[in-house]
Amino acid sequence: MISRLKHCLSLILCLNITGSAYAAWDLVAWDPPFNYQGSIRSLAYEPITETSSAWRLCVTYPHLKDPYWLSVNYGMVEEVKRLGINMTVLEAGGYPQLSTQIQQLKHCEQAASDAILVGTVSFNGLSPSIRRIAQTIPVIAAVNDIENIGISAKAGVSWYSMGQKVGAYLAQRHPTKGTKEAKVAWFPGPKESGWVQFIDAGFRDAIKGSGVSIVAVKWGDTGKEIQRNLVQEVLEESSDFDYIVGTALTADAAVSELLNRKLRGEINIISTYFTHNVFRGIKRGHILAAPTDSPVLQGRLAVDQAVRILEGQLTEPHLSPRILMIDQQNVSQFNTTDSLAPASFWPTYEVIANP
Repeated sequence: MISRLKHCLSLILCLNITGSAYAAWDLVAWDPPFNYQGSIRSLAYEPITETSSAWRLCVTYPHLKDPYWLSVNYGMVEEVKRLGINMTVLEAGGYPQLSTQIQQLKHCEQAASDAILVGTVSFNGLSPSIRRIAQTIPVIAAVNDIENIGISAKAGVSWYSMGQKVGAYLAQRHPTKGTKEAKVAWFPGPKESGWVQFIDAGFRDAIKGSGVSIVAVKWGDTGKEIQRNLVQEVLEESSDFDYIVGTALTADAAVSELLNRKLRGEINIISTYFTHNVFRGIKRGHILAAPTDSPVLQGRLAVDQAVRILEGQLTEPHLSPRILMIDQQNVSQFNTTDSLAPASFWPTYEVIANP
């Protein structure tokens, strides 16, 4: 309680030691949990305010080379610091690195972690490990969708809905086949990752019957150089399309590639998720639009769920931020607090609670 009081004195928004340090989070709860085919309800969610122990969380991400995961990292770090608990962060090195992430789960288990948070590289590749670990340690799914085996809680949006948002945005611009049809070069992401299959399905379903057609598809890990190579491959084959649609790293690479080839203005760019460079690209008119699933808030939420499990206070096992579509019409009014880490933030791998 004393450490909590000291922390509260440093926060303008902390009105008393038992009240929330933040305004309620505007979230969506899923019924039944872990089922994106179920129903949703709106929820003004109050984050937990204090802990009975300096819990030890262990986290594994796909990587931190995508600024999206940097924002997730920031959200987790801030929430862990606020609650006065401990956290160790590991990164697998990329979506193809399933074996590395399996080893990282073993490390988390052997380190006597109180809870493990997983941003998975694979929809079901970790299931055997999680099934075993979950017998003694709670496992929380963070951001990326995962098979519902051994999971105690999930903080993540429907990636089908993310793809659907992007497809619907394009379909609204090109609603019918005819003179305003639009050709798309589509870059869904790493084929082996669970979230990519869902975003691909959502996008394709949303453009059915519209004037939007996919004329090229390139799969690949979410590293900027990998995505730049894929964009270059497509442009070498043909520039006869109207949109490049894909990951934030695709969009980032496409901005410079189109400029180099004097194609800026002829081909539009849409990202399937939101990062710092995508935000800047939209503001500068280089990128048309992107949905945000509030990765900073998802990071905070995953920590909150882990702590609630450990404190015996979990009431909502599956929660998501709302998905918002950001484009050049609303970007100047958009508050990035829940979506983007501050520019001064660097990847953080260890947070140790104050004694």
